[in-house]
Amino acid sequence: MTGSVLLNKGRYRARLARTDQDVQAAQVLRTVTFGTTGIDHDRFDGICSHVLIEDMRTDGQVVCCFRMLTMAGGSDIQRSYSAQYYDLSALEGFGGPMVEMGRFCVHPDRSDPDILRIAWGAMTAFVDRNGIEMLFGCSSFAGTETEQYLDAFAMLKQRHLAPKRWLPRVKAPDVFRFAARLRRRPDAKKAMLRMPPLLKTYLLMGGWVSDHAVVDRHLNTLHVFTGLEIGSIPPARKRLLRSVAG
Repeated sequence: MTGSVLLNKGRYRARLARTDQDVQAAQVLRTVTFGTTGIDHDRFDGICSHVLIEDMRTDGQVVCCFRMLTMAGGSDIQRSYSAQYYDLSALEGFGGPMVEMGRFCVHPDRSDPDILRIAWGAMTAFVDRNGIEMLFGCSSFAGTETEQYLDAFAMLKQRHLAPKRWLPRVKAPDVFRFAARLRRRPDAKKAMLRMPPLLKTYLLMGGWVSDHAVVDRHLNTLHVFTGLEIGSIPPARKRLLRSVAG
């Protein structure tokens, strides 16, 4: 596989943006998905690689997108989007190549689960191609009210907190400290119903989260820092991802 194409699978193609128009297509989809006022863009768009998932049965309509910021290691972590919201000093000691995945979105009119699978297959191809050792980003819950997500947050506290050596500390002014505040036992069914699809996939691969969520009123989300060490992905999951990426 050469050029900008990362993955062709069935009706979908995943490729890297090549032109300003490609990046603008991603920004338009982000605007539709996040409901922002004006086109969704920021300074990170200019330094990231952008991945577009296109439906080739509908003339290449962009149905999913995300962006990636590649870093040589933890010494570059303060360049990341996430570092605006989390104290990531603990991750400065991470020695291998890293990628921050951000602004992940699927068109709100599309519910085909293959889209998420293709997106992760494309990410797997990129990770393998570039020897990436950690994938991280912000995983978002819709809205800024915590009540509907308490079982999900309780499950994150119980099963999925970051290892102490990598644990992000509080930096943002408005946060929900779910690990410190919640004492409830999670209802597993309710938790999984409320867990965002992207975060579910991280967790299934052995990902972990911060002990607090940032309240982002600009994007109308609650988000948790999410990390995934590539070397710790269970072998069966790696085989599944590579079968999609292959």
